[in-house]
Amino acid sequence: MSTSLRLESLSRHFGGLKVLQDVNLEIPQGGIFGLIGPNGAGKTTVFNLITGLLPPTGGRIEFNGRNLAGRKPHDITRLGIARTFQNIRIFKEMSLLENVMVGLHAQLKYGSLGLLASSGLFRSEERRARERAYELLSWVKLDHKATDKADNLSYGEQRKLELARALATNPKLLLLDEPVAGMSSSEKVELMHEIRNISARGYTIFMIEHDMRFVMGLCGDIAVLNFGCIIARGSPDTIRNDPQVIEAYLGREDDEVTVDATGVAA
Repeated sequence: MSTSLRLESLSRHFGGLKVLQDVNLEIPQGGIFGLIGPNGAGKTTVFNLITGLLPPTGGRIEFNGRNLAGRKPHDITRLGIARTFQNIRIFKEMSLLENVMVGLHAQLKYGSLGLLASSGLFRSEERRARERAYELLSWVKLDHKATDKADNLSYGEQRKLELARALATNPKLLLLDEPVAGMSSSEKVELMHEIRNISARGYTIFMIEHDMRFVMGLCGDIAVLNFGCIIARGSPDTIRNDPQVIEAYLGREDDEVTVDATGVAA
């Protein structure tokens, strides 16, 4: 299996604080990969470095053979990396359809002159964008609310909308930062199935999540970050039984949602 994302000796320091220290990680193309660890371990910093929101202090980030160092966030998006955030970032006064079409904007072929002239190209591209936006909303079971204002959605539905908008950028790699934070047990189960369906369509998914049962039921491969260092990597069973992981993280029970070995709610 080819590598989608490679982190080589990746470090990030804030003054004397070493948030990440020589992190080496390879994310294979296809499938669902999880990154877990206690609060403050440096997980979100990893995502911020990958997406260009922060520059690394040292090391290299390679995506499909291209070095991401020094690239702006919008350039990284064009290369095929999309992201959701811990805190929902949607346009609440816009409709669901409009929110997703914002993500499609960079792919449209018309320019400002075409827009002003209401050209045939503009109308064709606009129609194509609307059809794609409806399709992506259907993937997260929100197409029936496409014309509703985003502010009217439940918290869990807003998280799904953010996922649909990220998919609108046509990514090869999708970064999910705590996708089920704040969700009810039933919403988590629904999103688990939807993420599996998205992965089955050929997307590589790399997620950070604190809900251990969600991660264990969904990810085929997991890495554990503690104090800025990778302390373990492997299958859910390997991680579940690793003494270092148990000491650093898994000793705390999380009873929010229970899944069996296949990831189906028990």
